[in-house]
Amino acid sequence: MGKLEEGLAPFTTDGCSGGLSWTWRRAVAAFPELAPQTGEIPAWEQCCITHDRAYHNAGGTRTAIDSYDARLAADQALRACVSAPGAQSGSLAEALFYDQLGVAMFRAVRFGGKPCSSYSWRWGYGFAAC
Repeated sequence: MGKLEEGLAPFTTDGCSGGLSWTWRRAVAAFPELAPQTGEIPAWEQCCITHDRAYHNAGGTRTAIDSYDARLAADQALRACVSAPGAQSGSLAEALFYDQLGVAMFRAVRFGGKPCSSYSWRWGYGFAAC
């Protein structure tokens, strides 16, 4: 194990933070007619899990500048991933929905995912708090 990984806690994820995964599951439970179209798991949940993996180990970076760039890249990848189903749907309404959801999630993680915060979803959350 390299020095960087020595203080790394095991990976954890809640799907999409901020209650997005939980809210989606509750909505589908309350309105089962949504399930055939959307599924019981949000279309973007895997995007969030991939994003969490990058946040967990600070993108595997070793310097502050590399870490900043890696966080921005992870956040941009989240936005693109969340927006992708809309672009592939062929529906303008779906494309707009997913695009705006991607923008909202990007803004939320840029604001709330800063390193050295007390939040469990912060950048580098696999390491002890700063």
